[in-house]
Amino acid sequence: MQPEQLEIQKQPSKVVRLLGGIGFTVLIALAGTLLALLPIFEKIGPLASAIFIAVLYRQFFGFPHRIEAGIAFSSKTLLRLAIVLYGLKLNISLILQEGVSVLVRGGIVIIFSIAFMLLIAKWLKADLQIALLLGIGTGICGAAAIAAAAPILQAKEEDTAAGVGMIALVGTIFAVLYTVLFPILPLSEKAYALWSGISLHEIAHVALAAAPAGQEALALSLLAKLGRVLLLIPVCFILMYWKKRNSKDQKEAASIPFPWFLLGFIIMSIVGTIISEKQLATVGTLDSISKGTTFILTMAMTGLGLNIHLKTLREKALRPLIALMIVSVVLSVLTYFSVFI
Repeated sequence: MQPEQLEIQKQPSKVVRLLGGIGFTVLIALAGTLLALLPIFEKIGPLASAIFIAVLYRQFFGFPHRIEAGIAFSSKTLLRLAIVLYGLKLNISLILQEGVSVLVRGGIVIIFSIAFMLLIAKWLKADLQIALLLGIGTGICGAAAIAAAAPILQAKEEDTAAGVGMIALVGTIFAVLYTVLFPILPLSEKAYALWSGISLHEIAHVALAAAPAGQEALALSLLAKLGRVLLLIPVCFILMYWKKRNSKDQKEAASIPFPWFLLGFIIMSIVGTIISEKQLATVGTLDSISKGTTFILTMAMTGLGLNIHLKTLREKALRPLIALMIVSVVLSVLTYFSVFI
């Protein structure tokens, strides 16, 4: 038997490569979820914990090429599915009832975060692709926003994973600082809730920071945050238009995918609004769906994390991380004073 034939026989079937890779991301996602139950890691959350484990695996054991198909399925297809399901968190009616001010504040935060992030990144000579992802994540909703924008921007998987990890780390630091500052600052519970909702990175960070102010404050902060989440839709379509407009040729422009998953996000937002308004599901059911969505997103982050090489990450990520810290500090200060207006 020829060596080529032996090599073909050694290769697992397509089904095995697919299911094996998906199963592998499930295992690391479970490990990340369990790790997030421990002190310190509980503040960072399962997404960043899973990326951490995936990066370590890649460095010590290398990339598992034999099951690459399943890993790619998790990092691409399941990522889009998670974004679609993420739409269930939105209650569009509630946001619109609160008034235009919620969306206006959110829009200002998003524009500032992206523009200032790119400005600082250019000054620091940082990687602009990672910086743009960080600006989008800071302005909108952290990992979910980065995951939604990455395919449109045709970002590398390692850049996407690095952005998610940095957002999780910095957002957690700021959320903890907010809880420490809450008893000290001359802010009412309502003002503090609004400040948390319009300035912190992830929904989980907002919940962590606002919880000490009470249930009413928590609800207000999440409403302010969800106003920014709603703006993910127009931002992604603007990015697609910008990307196509700045493409060097028609072939490159044609390769930019239409974000069909955003249509799913919109549909799920409408479904989520109807479910909430008509009370068609129990709180427990909605909580289970939310946890399932987080786990699917954790699997996707695992797939992205396996594509990170630490040497490359060290070379590219330090300056964007510094830019993220600067932007986060300035955003917190400016939004703090804005709640008095």
